[in-house]
Amino acid sequence: MTQRILITGCQGYLGRQLSVRLARHAEVFGIDIQDAQPEGITYQKMDIRSAALSDFIGRHRISHVIHLASIVQPSRDRNRDYDIDVNGTENLLKACINHQVAHLTVTSSGAAYGYHADNAEWLRESDPLRGNRHFSYSYHKRLVEEMLATYRVAYPELQQLILRPGTVLGAETNNLITDLFRKDKLLAIKGSPSPFVFIWDQDVIDIITEGVSQNKSGQFNLAGDGALSVHQIADILGKDTRDLPAWLLKTALRIGKLLRLTQYGPEQLDFLRYRPVLANYALKFDFGYIPKKSSLEVFEFYASQQGLIPTRGCSHD
Repeated sequence: MTQRILITGCQGYLGRQLSVRLARHAEVFGIDIQDAQPEGITYQKMDIRSAALSDFIGRHRISHVIHLASIVQPSRDRNRDYDIDVNGTENLLKACINHQVAHLTVTSSGAAYGYHADNAEWLRESDPLRGNRHFSYSYHKRLVEEMLATYRVAYPELQQLILRPGTVLGAETNNLITDLFRKDKLLAIKGSPSPFVFIWDQDVIDIITEGVSQNKSGQFNLAGDGALSVHQIADILGKDTRDLPAWLLKTALRIGKLLRLTQYGPEQLDFLRYRPVLANYALKFDFGYIPKKSSLEVFEFYASQQGLIPTRGCSHD
């Protein structure tokens, strides 16, 4: 039977690519808040919180849902962000249960583990999810995963595949994280390596496609092998770092927020200082997928495609 797949947030960076890929072998439906006319799929402009979502899923006899819609760049309106991320996901879950959807894939994040000094050196899926309350993106990912865990117990007939990516990079990635790499000097905190784990966007597309087509379930970190410190990233880019003591950066963030020069406050210091480092053992040995690029290869590919370093040959391009 042909799968009938709904992608929420289908006009986002990953959603557009995934729609094209899945439409080759399945009937694909998409919702987003953008005015769009994507080819190859049945599209409707819709907020994830809409009461019409349940009718849409039922009317189109959706068998599989891929939930990508979320707030990536937190706004000053934290209640609105919570309503979209958490209440919007609950609205989707209820619609899935009401219409006997068989399989749900959710892109969570490594941020769900939280940014803590006592994080394991390499975080595994069995480690607790402690998304920081003061960092809304991390906290909402944690709350959504707690909700999903409750639904797994109450509604085991809805198979769940939960993916926790590290930093996703590809040839055309452009977001708040990549903005850091374009600075003349990269910000570093004295005494902290500020490690990054990267996953190639095409690996993410492959993993979701395989997970949906084979009805896989479970929770999996998505990361290439290895991690890169901010100083290693600076070396690759041929840039210097601006190494600041934690107390100084915390003070600067506090003043910046008071003067409304930035939405980020001193609590965001931990975002740079205690980045979660994701182990990919379960992805490779339980899910059965070997990332095509390591963290180093992902970053070098991204940087070369963006013109940040000379183009380098890569066997996986």
